[in-house]
Amino acid sequence: MATTTLKLDNKELTLPVITGSEGEKAIDIRNLRQESGYITYDDGYGNTGACLSNVTFIDGEAGILRYRGYPIEQLAEQSSFIEVAYLIIYGELPTNVQRSRFSALLTEHAPLREGVIRFIQGFPRDSHPMALLSSSFNALGAYYPHLVSNTLNIDGAHFDEGAAIAISKVRTIAAHSYRVSRGGRLNYPNPDLGYCENFLHLMFSEPYRDYVAKPEVAAALNLFLLLHADHEQNCSTSTVRMVASAGANLFASVSSGVNALWGPLHGGANMAVIDMLKHIHADGDDGTRFIQAAKTGKGDRLMGFGHRVYKHYDPRAAIIKKSFYKALASLGIKDDPLLNIAMKLEEVALSDDYFVSRKLYPNVDFYSGLIMRAIGIPENMFTVMFAIGRMPGWVAHWHEVASTPKLKIHRPRQIYMGPAKRDFVPVNKRR
Repeated sequence: MATTTLKLDNKELTLPVITGSEGEKAIDIRNLRQESGYITYDDGYGNTGACLSNVTFIDGEAGILRYRGYPIEQLAEQSSFIEVAYLIIYGELPTNVQRSRFSALLTEHAPLREGVIRFIQGFPRDSHPMALLSSSFNALGAYYPHLVSNTLNIDGAHFDEGAAIAISKVRTIAAHSYRVSRGGRLNYPNPDLGYCENFLHLMFSEPYRDYVAKPEVAAALNLFLLLHADHEQNCSTSTVRMVASAGANLFASVSSGVNALWGPLHGGANMAVIDMLKHIHADGDDGTRFIQAAKTGKGDRLMGFGHRVYKHYDPRAAIIKKSFYKALASLGIKDDPLLNIAMKLEEVALSDDYFVSRKLYPNVDFYSGLIMRAIGIPENMFTVMFAIGRMPGWVAHWHEVASTPKLKIHRPRQIYMGPAKRDFVPVNKRR
């Protein structure tokens, strides 16, 4: 095994070097504190490898994203969200038999128990749908005690059932929360519809008028979910893993992921794109003044361009862009003022040297926000849509942690910067 040497207080420590399957290298510091008394400080964990994982590989410099070794471009072109969900959770693409069985489990678990429906209906109509989603997932543990009471249920039929419940019910809970917010009647899953078509039916069908999704719209939604199915150790996924390390059940763990995703710095990027477009439109601008201000550094931040992880381009953006335009054409949307501004921004960002030289290309959030708006998804549901797509990744990472031999609870250290030891002073003697 490769090693490296660290010098501390005139003492040399030999530390192992771990090399990943794609050549990533990490210095193993698990015994550093024990051997030296030192810990490392890494604000935000930007240089900390918190786990060994088999799920997703990202190379931000080269614009590479792979699920279980498969390039995202190939999966987007030839696969589907449900097939990719199976791949992410179980490690291999399903056979025909496995895919049929998985689909049957999703269909079986799509409906909600009446108690869960009443639970959702009990929330105020103006409740944020992410509050309903996280609360409802925690509540699921009460309705499936056999999945939360037996030592993590990490293998076999129990895990299959839990995974199917999580992936299937997330869309039903999301759609029901939307219906409650509008004061409309709840729709029930249609077993004859596919995953995305069923979700759109649950969202938008009305009495005597079933919503039938156009193929291009269903395809755009399918692609959106597929592209968001996992993205390595982001804030919500690492939260799921940390909660899972305590031995928490699947539903409690993914509920914590929903709460982390709710934070605007994590799951709110596509909503921020729409807010930006609305702001530009309200100013009577077609995007020209906004772009110029952004270039001079005097304007607001350009949302939906560039990416923290991808230093060259976001590979998901190029994929979803084609589906976005097909969905728009099928819906007959031609003269939406926000869409017109968005296309102006896209045109400039792809041709202006200021943006090209800085690699500020449109990212997946730029197009996904526009897709959600075109479909009719309200803005406060955008993060919920993200959660639906990310559920397979959360399930897979929960399973990796729960399956770890001699499960060890995650417990980061800290550097204490508060007052040194001081003596207590009674209140009548304090100045």
